[in-house]
Amino acid sequence: MATNAARYRLAAGRNVSLLEFGLRRAQGPDGGLSASKYAYAGGFDGTSNVLAGKMYNIPVRGTHAHAYITSFNGLNDLQLKTLQDRGSGQDADLLALSITWRNKIAPILDVLTDEASDGELAALISYAIAFPDGFMALVDTYDVKRSGLLNFCAVALALNDIGYRAVGIRIDSGDLAYLSNKARDTFVKIATTYNIPWFAKLQIVASNDINEETILSLNEQDHKIDCFGIGTHLVTCQRQPALGCVYKLVEINGIPRIKLSQDVGKVTMPGRKDCYRLYGGDGHALIDLLQRSSEAPPEVGSRVLCRHPFLESKRAYVIPTRVEPLHKLCWQDGRVVETIPNLEQVRSRVNASLRTLRQDIKRNLNPTPYKVSVSDNLYSFIHELWLQNAPIEELS
Repeated sequence: MATNAARYRLAAGRNVSLLEFGLRRAQGPDGGLSASKYAYAGGFDGTSNVLAGKMYNIPVRGTHAHAYITSFNGLNDLQLKTLQDRGSGQDADLLALSITWRNKIAPILDVLTDEASDGELAALISYAIAFPDGFMALVDTYDVKRSGLLNFCAVALALNDIGYRAVGIRIDSGDLAYLSNKARDTFVKIATTYNIPWFAKLQIVASNDINEETILSLNEQDHKIDCFGIGTHLVTCQRQPALGCVYKLVEINGIPRIKLSQDVGKVTMPGRKDCYRLYGGDGHALIDLLQRSSEAPPEVGSRVLCRHPFLESKRAYVIPTRVEPLHKLCWQDGRVVETIPNLEQVRSRVNASLRTLRQDIKRNLNPTPYKVSVSDNLYSFIHELWLQNAPIEELS
C-alpha cells in the first residue's frame, strides 16, 4: 500500500498534493484505516477518512458528495441563509450576496444565470455556511462551465465580502485537463476584474478513478490541477493486487539450505546473510550487497567486489562513500527490542529513501533495475552448495 502511494507521489511530482479518497473501496476488516495510514506513509498529504485523521493525526481533507448537491431542488430548500460577518459580527444574508454576485459575474464569464442550477447554488450556500473557512465545492454535478463554476464563484465572492476565503473546487468527471484550465482562467479573470489576488490561486482538485497512467497523461496536457483525490486504484493496488513474494527456507539449526530450480530466478541464496546499501559520491545509492553474516562489513573508501549471483562475468568494484546496514534486530525472544517509529518518522524515512534513488530507476517507463549483488565469498558459497545438492545425471 505504501509502495503504491509512493508510485503516485513520483508520478504527480512534489508540487501537487495527493489525497486518499479510498474508504468506500478499501478491502478487509480494517482496510479503510490501513489504506489511510499507509497512503500517508507513502507520501500522500491527507485523507477523507475522518477516523483515520483522529487516530493517526493525518490531515483530513475532502469535499461533499454529488448527493448533497442533488438533495437541493431550489433556493427554497435553503433552511439557513445567513452567516456571521467576520468583521462586524452581524449576520449577513449569504443567499442575497451570492445571487447579487452571480448576476454580476455571469456576463464576465460569458454564461447565462438561467442556465445555472438554483439547487446547486442553494447546496453550495448551505455548505459554505457550515464550513466558511473550508469551502471546497464539487462543481460537476450538472455542468462545470455553465453552472458549477458560476455558482461556486458567486458564493466564494459572497464569502469574501464578509471576511472568509474559499478553498477551491473539485472536478470529478469530464476532461480534467481542459476543465482545470477553464477553471483556472475563470479564477484569474475574477481576481483581475475585482482586484482579489488570492482568488487566482484557488485550489483545483481532480478525482474520477485516477491511476498512475491518468496522472502521467495529464502531465503531458498542461493541466492546472493542484491536487488529486485518489481512491480505488490506490487502496486496492490494482496493478498488483497480490503480494509478489514467497517464503523460502535458507537455514535451519545453523545448517544452510538451498532450493534449486531450472528457473534460475527461483534458486535461493543459502545461509544467514547481512545486507548493506552502498552509496556513491553524489549521495545516490549505487547497489545493495548481500554477504554472509560471518564476513566483515564493507568499509567506506575500501574497494568492494560486487558480483551477480548467477552470471560469473557480471561483476564490479564499488568504492562506497557511505555504507548503510539494512538489517536491524527488531524482534527477539518474543518482544520488540527496537523503538517503533511513529507515522511521521516512517513518512520522512520513505521520502528520504526515495531521494537516494537515481531518477532513471524511478521513471515510469522502462526504469533501470536497481542492482542487488553478492559478495565474492557468498557467490562461491552459493555455487558450492548448489553443486553439492544438484543430482548428477547419468547417461548411457
